[in-house]
Amino acid sequence: MTGTTATTGAGPGEPDEHDAGGIEVCVVSGLSGAGRSTAAKVLEDLGWFVVDNLPPELLATMVELGSRARGEVTRIAVVMDVRSRAFTENLDSVIRDLDGRGYRPKLIFLEASDAALVRRFEQNRRSHPLQGAGRITDGLAAEREILRPLREDADLVVDTSNLSVHDLRARIESSFAGESAHSDTRVTVLSFGYKYGLPLDADLVVDVRFLPNPHWIPELREHTGRDREVRDYVLSQEGAEEFVDRYLALLDLVGAGYRREGKRYLTVAVGCTGGKHRSVAISEEIGRRLAERDGLHVQVEHRDMGRE
Repeated sequence: MTGTTATTGAGPGEPDEHDAGGIEVCVVSGLSGAGRSTAAKVLEDLGWFVVDNLPPELLATMVELGSRARGEVTRIAVVMDVRSRAFTENLDSVIRDLDGRGYRPKLIFLEASDAALVRRFEQNRRSHPLQGAGRITDGLAAEREILRPLREDADLVVDTSNLSVHDLRARIESSFAGESAHSDTRVTVLSFGYKYGLPLDADLVVDVRFLPNPHWIPELREHTGRDREVRDYVLSQEGAEEFVDRYLALLDLVGAGYRREGKRYLTVAVGCTGGKHRSVAISEEIGRRLAERDGLHVQVEHRDMGRE
């Protein structure tokens, strides 16, 4: 990314590092079909001023105009995708320029598996914007490569492969509703089953299959890790409490590093075989204990708990 922004500093009447906190800036991007439009609608419902497909070079101008409104516009969200073909070349420098002037823009990236995206395109009878004369998967491969640097720099990555529109709305609302420029670090603890694949949006992944599986105990098989019988069984196993203690200590170190880097979102994935017993119980315990710490907003989700 080697482009330059249209402006390089704050002039008369423009925000500087000390008063830029009055405007929050969010860039929404990601793969075609992954849910950008839904995310934009949710942010709009939450009071954000949303602009779709704004050229990157106009982002700084949009933010400056919002800052001059003095209270009328406090949150600006911009949706960017491969329709803005040049955005990968200069969006990075635009974001860095805004960051240097105190705006601290957030970048949210939406993605999904190829299987989920192909299914969505076929259901809507649409072609991928980059597939040309090829297949949908060809367009997806090209898009992933174009967007790879953007994903790597994202503050929040959301995998929508297994999310309904309502689930995605809830995820965005929980991440942005009531958020201020100095909000807490938001931690999502996500249980999953390895037999259904790794979560694409996880920052950290931990495997709890070293613990005995309640699935093989008839009286526990039909319960989940949210039920007391399973929870007590899992946490009473040798090494379970020690694992939780040590992993929380690791999360304290990681969380502190995230805050120093200005990252305010962390997704911790906890996996077992089927995502019903051990990972659910451990995720609930980690989430409960993280919620007792200051400066964290914690939510616990169970991706595969309802699957057979």
